[in-house]
Parts: sequence; structure tokens; C-alpha cells
Amino acid sequence: MSDTNDAVQTGADSTTEKPLLVVDNLKTYFPIRSGLLQRVTSHFKAVDGVSFHIKPGETLGLVGESGCGKTTIGRTILRLQANSGGRVIFDGHDVFAASGKELQNLRRDMQIVFQDPAGSLNPRMRIAAIVGEPLVIHGMVSSKAELRERVENILERCGMPKAAADRYPHEFSGGQRQRIGIARALALEPKFIVCDEPTSALDVSIQAQVINLLMDLQEEFKLSYLFISHDMAVIQHVCERIAVMYKGKIVEEGSRDEIIDNPQHLYTQSLLSAVPEPDPHRKIERVVFDGGAM
Repeated sequence: MSDTNDAVQTGADSTTEKPLLVVDNLKTYFPIRSGLLQRVTSHFKAVDGVSFHIKPGETLGLVGESGCGKTTIGRTILRLQANSGGRVIFDGHDVFAASGKELQNLRRDMQIVFQDPAGSLNPRMRIAAIVGEPLVIHGMVSSKAELRERVENILERCGMPKAAADRYPHEFSGGQRQRIGIARALALEPKFIVCDEPTSALDVSIQAQVINLLMDLQEEFKLSYLFISHDMAVIQHVCERIAVMYKGKIVEEGSRDEIIDNPQHLYTQSLLSAVPEPDPHRKIERVVFDGGAM
């Protein structure tokens, strides 16, 4: 009964499919220290009362400028960053209250693809060890032969050759390293993946390949995504629903068509007006948001 109430409180329609992820009034504050003794005098509210839900197989786009708290939300949901308040319910489990075996199972079902593919891969480990490490930790393989086979299969599914398993991260391009990062996230067969600006560090020509790979994998494995980006054009292409974030709060949320075709908040209008227009003969009036209206 409580799950249904959670869904209603965060805007989910109780008559539709039950949400996989429910984020309810999430808060993440960072202490600000000052003075000779570096005492905590105030807090920076990186995430300040954010609520949303994601259904199975759905992609929610979280869009906003750098520093608005998008990445902090993703990291807090996965307990990579401590929360200051609120709840996260994943598949009926309270993420912040979980411990022991329950927490281990949640970590297997909730994964992340990081923004910087170079910084997220250990340069001293071969790709086989990087992709295979989660499988070993969670006891999902019974022999080295099975481990090798599963690593090679997932690498191939992500567009990499089997031989990549014996090489090091520095031997690959940025796009290939991101495919390896996706393979690592996918190795545990999760239900939900936080995609933290997975294409922002890549060349434009490679971005489309990685986005198409993520969409193909979602369809094949029935994945749910929280897709974080500052690029409204990418969000528009990938996501069914969009949440617009500004200074730690969600200022507007709705379906892709609602947000793109009829944005209500001035900040959303400003983001959309900044998207480059490929037609040189079509002029779009730039909307300027000064931060005064929330």
C-alpha cells in the first residue's frame, strides 16, 4: 500500500504501470566551513527537495546547466553520495535504509555510466578485469572460463572485439572507452542505469553511436535510464519524459512533447532557444533567463 502512496506523492498515475524508481523529496546538502576552526556555518543545497519517478523500460531525461545538481542526484540515488533528507524507493526497497545482502542486491540492479570514460577506468587493469570485476564481486560466475566468456560476450554486444579484453584502457579511443564503461555497467544485468552525461566528453561523430547503442541495449534488456545531460537536443532524442533542473530544484517536468513544444517555465524556454538551428534561414529568438523567476 505504501508503494502506491509513494507513486501518487511523486506524480505517478496509480492507474498505470508501477514505477521502478520513486524519488521523494530528495535533499543533498554540502557543509560550508569558515573561520579559523573551519566550523560549519551554512550549507550548499545541491539537491533541494526533488521528486520524480521512472517506470520500467522508461528513460527520464534530467536536463539543466552545469552545477545545477544533476550529477549529485544520480550519485545520491545510488548511495555514492550521502543524502541529507528524502527517500528513494527502488523496486519496492528503501535504498537509504538498505544494508547487508539487501544493499548488495540493490547495487547489482542499479548501475552508472560515468561522464569521463578515461577517468572511470583503472589504467592499471586490463579490460577483462575491469568488466569482469563486478561479476566476481557479486558471485555471478563459477569459473575463470565462464568469467572470460561472459566478459567477451558483453564486450561484443557493446561493439567491441573479444581481443579488447586483453588490452588496457589507454589503448582505446574515447568512444571505445565509453563502450567499455557501458559494458561494465551492463555486466550485472541491472534493471536501472544512471547515464551521467555519457556523451559530453566525446566527439560529435561518436556521440550518435553511443546514444544509439544505449537505446538498442535498453530495448533488448528492458532497461530504465536516468539520462543526465545539459544538451537539450540529446535529451529530446533519447527521453520519453523530461525534468528540467535549476539550482537544485526541478522547475518543470512532463512528457517530451509537452516540454519541447509547450515549455511553461522561462528557464526551459531559455534552454530550448539555445539549441542550434541547422537551417541557416530560420531564426530563433533567444530567450534570456536571469534567474529571477523560479
